Amino acid sequence: MIIRLRQRCERLFVLRDKPDSIALGAAIGIFFGFAPLVGLKTLLALGVASMFRANKVAAVVAVTLHDLALPIWPVVYRLEYDLGYWLIHHPHQLPPSLEIHQLHPQLWIKWSTFTAVGGPTLLGAALVGAPASWLAFLLTRRVVLARQKAIMKGNDSCK
Repeated sequence: MIIRLRQRCERLFVLRDKPDSIALGAAIGIFFGFAPLVGLKTLLALGVASMFRANKVAAVVAVTLHDLALPIWPVVYRLEYDLGYWLIHHPHQLPPSLEIHQLHPQLWIKWSTFTAVGGPTLLGAALVGAPASWLAFLLTRRVVLARQKAIMKGNDSCK
């Protein structure tokens, strides 16, 4: 898993573009990577990256980085839901515990389930994704600047 993560990051750092464009693309990808919109996050990241003239490849690479942490995503989505639920309800309260009968797949495709769970989860994803994407922007920009500076000097020792 570490090797795959390193390979994906290497793809990001060798792109030929302005550091700000690459970093913005990565930040957009990281932001949408936290969204529970399976199948749509890559399209959304591409669209927003195009809109802001950010590097589209960086956005796609950053979105797919989240797939490497697939085993922990149910926990992350639950934390996002808890955060969103807590913020939406007044007085603030945590959501009730899940019961085993609530995990039946037939309940997942109902519109009422989507609206009851989707709203708080999207709010929580935005609140978790915003600082993570800001951090990704800062780190990516710094690494890309250092990498490009090393390449211009003729030594590629940033590996």
